[in-house]
Parts: sequence; C-alpha cells; structure tokens
Amino acid sequence: MGGTTHESTSSTVKLQKALADAGLGSRRTIEKWIAAGRIRVDGELATLGDRVTPTQRVELDGKLVSRHVQSGPRMLLMNKAAGVEVTRKSATDRRTVFAQLPKLKSGRWISVGRLDVGTTGLLLFTNNGELANKLMHPSTNLDREYAVRVRSLLNDETLERLMRGVEINGVTCRFTDIQYYDGRGSNHWYHVCLMEGRNREVRLLFESQGIMVSRLKRVRFGPFIAPNFVPAGRVVEIHSDEVNAVCEMLGLSIQTRSRGDSKPSNTNRAVLIPYPNLTLPRWYRD
Repeated sequence: MGGTTHESTSSTVKLQKALADAGLGSRRTIEKWIAAGRIRVDGELATLGDRVTPTQRVELDGKLVSRHVQSGPRMLLMNKAAGVEVTRKSATDRRTVFAQLPKLKSGRWISVGRLDVGTTGLLLFTNNGELANKLMHPSTNLDREYAVRVRSLLNDETLERLMRGVEINGVTCRFTDIQYYDGRGSNHWYHVCLMEGRNREVRLLFESQGIMVSRLKRVRFGPFIAPNFVPAGRVVEIHSDEVNAVCEMLGLSIQTRSRGDSKPSNTNRAVLIPYPNLTLPRWYRD
C-alpha cells in the first residue's frame, strides 16, 4: 500500500500501534478499520502490516487524525445502567455510554470490552489503545465475574455441565467458577466467572440449560470491582496510582500522568482488590 515507508523500521511504527497510542481505539478495533478500508496514509489506502513515520498524514474516513501521543493513560469506571448501549452512535436512538463520558482534548475513550444493552454493572474505559488491548486480550487471563438472577435453583448436573463446557455456535464455553449467592421464592442469585466474556456468553450458557436469566450485572473485571459508591449510570475517574499499578501488573511501561492526586481524601473509594501479580498502591495498606 502507499503507506509503506522507505524509512528504516527503527524510525517507524505499526500503523495500528501509532493510532492506538494516540487514543483513537484499541489495536483490534483499528485493525478492523484498516481491513474495512477506512484509513489512508498519505492519500493511499492502508493495509494490515503497514508502518508509518511521525510525519506521515493519516486519515480516518477522510478526516485527518491527530497522532499526538497521550502523556499517560487515564481510566474511567462506569456503573452501566440497563437500556444503555455500548456504542458511539445508537442505531435505535437509545442512550449510549459514550455520551456520558467527560470530553478529551485529544484522542478518544475506548471501552474495555462491551456489555449488552440489558446488562448492568462494571464497564471500564481508557484513552490508551495499548492498555485497552492488554486488558481485553485473552492471553492476559483476566477473569470477569457476573451476578446472575435466575428463576430456579440449579441442580448438581447442571452446575457440572456449565463448568465442564457447553458448545455454543461451534465454540466451547464454560464458567471457571459458579457459586450460589442468595435468593428466595422464585428468584435466585448466582455469581459466575469466565475468562473472555464473548457476546452474550453468560446468557447463552444458561439458556443452553433451559434457564432464562432475568437480571445480569458485571461486578468485577480482573482486579477491578464495581464499588457501591458509584450509582447506576454514573462514571468516575480511576486514581492515577491504581492505573499505574494495573499497567505494571500487565507488564506495560507506560505511566499515567500526574494529576496531583498522590492520595485520595477518602481511601474507601478504591476500585481494586488483591489479584495475582498486582501490587496495590501503598495507601491501600495505610
């Protein structure tokens, strides 16, 4: 393609990484844009594998994109409400999560995974594509935990099948853990964990056993928990110390910019829990 440069590879970077570092999206998302023909470099159609220099002109859908590298990653945590879509523009005129986020001077917020319109709870955002990609990539082995309300108690055979694995659309899906939580009458709550969280995977697993999910809420993503101080539909910025701790856990050298918030005034507003290879900020232990 025309975006291929004659410069040495030491002075270039992969196109998807350059745009991810500028906060345009995750690498996976940008690769889809390239494959769909939405990106041009110096006026020519980009292809997967292209590398670019800092001076080359990059356009997305015909518009010049800013490639200013963020000074450091930022993260947001939302307690998603039901009926809100995880999309930038709804095809059905529903409210979208991105309409609720603070504005950025450059780049854009990237959602770390998705929740379907009826699912509530923990949803993460970052302005850094490399961080978003690491958090979502299966090789990182971050589990997701959901609170699930169903209309009946599950017997031992059903629990075993859900843990052993069920083939859904040609893919074997399973929970890595499932625990009874609470319930009375016809409503019973379970907490389930899975590794990737494919589209509607929790609902489809229960439906494969003839069980309908009446409510579904994500309560944890790896070390991040859905704190009770964030009401439904609200979003908070995650403390810079916590962002740095997660980046270190993931093996990323990036550091979030200092916002003069070395310690929050209320440490009960923490959003992380102990997790393998995670070193919690010192003020967690103070």
